[in-house]
Amino acid sequence: MCKLCWMLVLVLVVLSGGMAWKFLIQGETVTASDGRQALLLAPAERDLVLGEMRAFLASVQAIVQDAQEGDMAAVAKAARHVGAAAQGSVPGSLMKKLPLEFKRLGFDTHRQFDQLALDAEQLGDPGHTLEQLAGLMRNCVACHAAYRIDAAPMTRR
Repeated sequence: MCKLCWMLVLVLVVLSGGMAWKFLIQGETVTASDGRQALLLAPAERDLVLGEMRAFLASVQAIVQDAQEGDMAAVAKAARHVGAAAQGSVPGSLMKKLPLEFKRLGFDTHRQFDQLALDAEQLGDPGHTLEQLAGLMRNCVACHAAYRIDAAPMTRR
């Protein structure tokens, strides 16, 4: 009887590990024709991710302009707009489709925007802000070099 219990436990551990790999680490991706990983997303999910990227880009533009003008309060506001608080609208159904490294880049990007906002308020140094922004943009470049978004295959009912 105990042998059966141990076999069941082993099967459950293997299944759990496989599901963790698929949903937490790998996500729903395939290798695309250009060598990047294609995230397979439904139209609404794609719109959400691309909308977040456009918000990043708009904030970067505002930060550069506001830093050039020396308006560090506006820099902080623009950075905080896309900080960690902005990621609360991402549904769990989308998160499970994203590979771990994509999530790491995304979380780190939000965190860096929050740090940039804090430093802009506390230090008031446009040069420091632009250095932080250059570092933050490396995440954007790395993400776009590694991933693209493709339509998820349609399922038939």
